[in-house]
Amino acid sequence: MLNGMANHWRERGVLPPPYADLMQALGATIIGLLSAAGVLLFKQTIHWIHTLFWGIGGSWMTAHWGHWTLALIPAAGGLLVGLIRTWWLSEEKRHGVASVMEAVALAGGRLRYKQTPLKVFVSALSLGVGASVGPEDPSVQIGASIGSMFGQKLRMSDSRTRVFVGAGVAAGIATAFNAPIAGVFFAVEIISGEFFTASFSMIVLSAVMAAVLTRALVGPMPAFPVPLYAYRGPEELPFYLGLGLVAAPISLLYIKAIYGAHDFFHEKVKLPKWLLPTLVGLLVGIIGLFFPQILGDSYEAVGEILAGHNLQFVLLLSLVFIKIAATALSLGAGFIGGVFAPSLFLGAALGGAYGVGMAHLFPNMNLEPSAFALVGMAAVLAGAVRAPVTAIMLLFEMTDDYHIVVPLMFAVTVSMLVSQYFLPESVYTLGLARDGLRLERGRDVDVLESIKVREIMEQLPATIRYDMPLVTVAAMFDQFHTHGLPVVDDEGKLIGIITLQDVQRALEEDPENVHRTAGEVCQRHLVVAYPDESVKEALHRMSVHDIGRLPVVDPASPDKLLGWINRASIIRAYELALARRTALRHRGEQVRLEALTEAPVLEMTVVPGAPADGKTVAEVPWPEGAVLVRVQRGPELLIPHGDTRLQAGDRLTIVAEADAVHALRTLIEHPAPKEQQQEKEETSSSSAA
Repeated sequence: MLNGMANHWRERGVLPPPYADLMQALGATIIGLLSAAGVLLFKQTIHWIHTLFWGIGGSWMTAHWGHWTLALIPAAGGLLVGLIRTWWLSEEKRHGVASVMEAVALAGGRLRYKQTPLKVFVSALSLGVGASVGPEDPSVQIGASIGSMFGQKLRMSDSRTRVFVGAGVAAGIATAFNAPIAGVFFAVEIISGEFFTASFSMIVLSAVMAAVLTRALVGPMPAFPVPLYAYRGPEELPFYLGLGLVAAPISLLYIKAIYGAHDFFHEKVKLPKWLLPTLVGLLVGIIGLFFPQILGDSYEAVGEILAGHNLQFVLLLSLVFIKIAATALSLGAGFIGGVFAPSLFLGAALGGAYGVGMAHLFPNMNLEPSAFALVGMAAVLAGAVRAPVTAIMLLFEMTDDYHIVVPLMFAVTVSMLVSQYFLPESVYTLGLARDGLRLERGRDVDVLESIKVREIMEQLPATIRYDMPLVTVAAMFDQFHTHGLPVVDDEGKLIGIITLQDVQRALEEDPENVHRTAGEVCQRHLVVAYPDESVKEALHRMSVHDIGRLPVVDPASPDKLLGWINRASIIRAYELALARRTALRHRGEQVRLEALTEAPVLEMTVVPGAPADGKTVAEVPWPEGAVLVRVQRGPELLIPHGDTRLQAGDRLTIVAEADAVHALRTLIEHPAPKEQQQEKEETSSSSAA
């Protein structure tokens, strides 16, 4: 009977729950071991490349041409990275942890794992030549790709594939830092967002197996050499409060710099893609001649700071800003790497400088700057990545000292709360949020939460002066076809809201009230909205108070009127939400399609006058290696056939090999020469006749 049931499940392509659970546990074990092996090989590849370029090549260059030639090493590496990305790596919208988060949220954890080895090699090349990036994001990519591959090959459900991806991520971080607990919480906080017993146990199992293999091969030492730490009591906590407060703006600056550099290189700079990492590599190399601490993953420099060697306030503070610039430029120009390790360096340098400053100001406290450097690592990391438990557990595992937990939790909490207040998104989620994807517990949240009040608020039709008589107010309601308007004083400051019901109520009480002023009748207890809050929050407030409109005010100056939201605004918000939901569903299908085909999925809009404009699908000379998947025409989704006629404005989804991209852009995104357009018009006219 059992054999018959098993055969029945196999024929359906799935396994019954007991077999699936056993398969999942076995898969998590194998994923942990393979991920650890992959990350260790990745680290060794970085070492080999570093030795080749800086050891053998660097010694030869300095012996023949001088020390200055070392600046050419990152430039040469950048040229190789640019050429590989141009010729062999397909273009991707996102890399590293953000791509894993998107795949888990939208595509059931399905990743394009076949290109991972080449991407990891490019990451190793970037780090080996000195680009200011980190090795942890590629380590996450290794583990996630292995987990996704297992889920797809074994035809697991979306939920089980997500668990496999989380298990691989935990193993990758556990191996990168030799810290399995931190790996588990990174996977839970950042990737899966779930704390269910079944998924959590698989993630733990994978991280443990990765830690066992890592410690068997490289020993139990953490990623950084950590000195003995001394915490002398509650009198030191105010200093760690201050550290958390200064760590938050550095985290925010780091996030803004990364996305600012990305936008600059992708939108403003028109140079070939292979040239950008070459030029930025040269710039980073020149900076590295004077500040070698910022090159590569900076692990050695972090170790020096933690050991208390040569802690100079000005130098450490300078390194913070130089590292931010170098990392932003490296990632923006096309070097592949992570943002995790640079944030640790920023925290160590910032904490070291802060500790030196506090020790100088309070010499009798016997403060240790290296202790502040240690806690600063977690504070900046939490402010940038928004994974406080991961930051705390990472430093706890590295020190193996319970006494560090109290100041550590204090600084991490302060840094995260302050940075989250000014920027709700992390360094990983900001790019997703800019595309309309907001994640909570690893899932896309209600789309109304992704729409801000400032996106749908309206300009005020008019304002009512506080001294305006009700008869004039009633006439203005009729003129502007509205039932409510804000009341302002002589300086234009908001003092209340007056509605048609307020006017009617006053006149019903006494007809002589027609001469009373708006300021006497208006509602002064205001319910308001703020431009940067979500529409969902504002809508909830309108529902609770049973009102149909809200003034939008400046949170820093509550009497400064910025705009207005009403029922029409909410309807527009729902329309925008539905459009974004459709776009996200479309993006999820793209991610799945990319994982299935292992080829880039492109979206191109037919421009007026392009060779494809006005032609049927069969008439378009599609390049070899390109397949048209679907056509989006306004809200309508078309499955293309040979007789489907393309029109200007159509959004085409195309699976294409890299060699076909240029020809596709010529067909779809560039107007045809005038002679061809005239010929097309003549052909259309003759056909019509």
